[in-house]
Amino acid sequence: MSKYDVAAFIWPSYHPEPRAMAFWPMGIGEWQTVMSNQPKFPGHQQPRYPLWGYVNEADPYVMEMQIEAAVDHGVNVFIYDWYWYDGLPYLEGCLNDGFLDAKNNHKMKFYVMWANHDVNLCWDKRNADDAFSGRNRSVIWRGGIDRAEFEIACRRLIERYFGHPSYYRIDGKPVFMLYELPTFLAGIGGVQAGMDALAWFRDEVVRAGHPGLEIQLTLRRDSPHSLSGIPGDNVGTQRELVQQMGFDSTTHYQFCHFVDVNRDYAEVMDDVRAEWNLLAGNYGVPYYPHVSVGWDSSPRANQFTGAIIKNNTPEAFEAALRDARAFVDARPEQAPLITVNSWNEWTETSYLQPCTMYGYGYLEAVRRVFGGE
Repeated sequence: MSKYDVAAFIWPSYHPEPRAMAFWPMGIGEWQTVMSNQPKFPGHQQPRYPLWGYVNEADPYVMEMQIEAAVDHGVNVFIYDWYWYDGLPYLEGCLNDGFLDAKNNHKMKFYVMWANHDVNLCWDKRNADDAFSGRNRSVIWRGGIDRAEFEIACRRLIERYFGHPSYYRIDGKPVFMLYELPTFLAGIGGVQAGMDALAWFRDEVVRAGHPGLEIQLTLRRDSPHSLSGIPGDNVGTQRELVQQMGFDSTTHYQFCHFVDVNRDYAEVMDDVRAEWNLLAGNYGVPYYPHVSVGWDSSPRANQFTGAIIKNNTPEAFEAALRDARAFVDARPEQAPLITVNSWNEWTETSYLQPCTMYGYGYLEAVRRVFGGE
């Protein structure tokens, strides 16, 4: 068994999904966007294509291959982005039909991050330039939901996932990650309503036979300013809400959420390490260090470029992983968890899967730092 839990986020969009055809009408998920990727300026380190091809990640045979590659290189946890829009789950196929039907899923753990963000036109390459630039601010689906719908979604999580033998736990408690706190508060009706809803969720998990629930929050940059919530409601700072609402632990989803990423990877890491240490010393709950492979969302657009992490080579990524390992080693009282963005965010250029530019370089970096099976 590995000494470390290296947990890679999964963007579960690379499979057929009827509701997703509004964005990717070919019916193969966001592979449609990856296929059309081209460089946008001289020296742009694009395109990057998957060495494994445009596989259906809801196919259990495909997922069996990916699980073997993951554990062989030291990735032993998958964190599935999980969605709920218009009263229904969205993009569950990769988890339900791929991972859960894979014969070797006992070799690694998984848990769920409720990716409760709004959906605009950024997923639709035909309209993404207008969405990225702000010319079109249309919202297709709202990520915030009310209490009644929250309870329906939570019962689905409890019944389908939390009891699975491969579900990731801390101190015996299944881990559930929340992506956007302001969106959650806006949908549920404010801080007190949010606290009540999370308390209900914890009680339901215990009622289902578990010793409790580890609720983990995906942070943004630490700031003295109040988070937005219900319009006109001063809900408090991120730090205050972590403590007030009783979150059990924290991490990040992407470097771009808390540092300036439009520069060299090594420079980015200087600020990342500083933020890790700030969070560990001031939030009152465990912070699990996060490492992103890179950032460049330009593959989703035809012309728009945006911020780009430069020189995110496997060697630079490996150095960041060593920093994360040192952070974990210095805190033996915490779970040995490190989150990584990501397993397969091809259109944000932050992936561990082998590519045409670096081969297995990113996975090999993980193995050099954390070992493998």
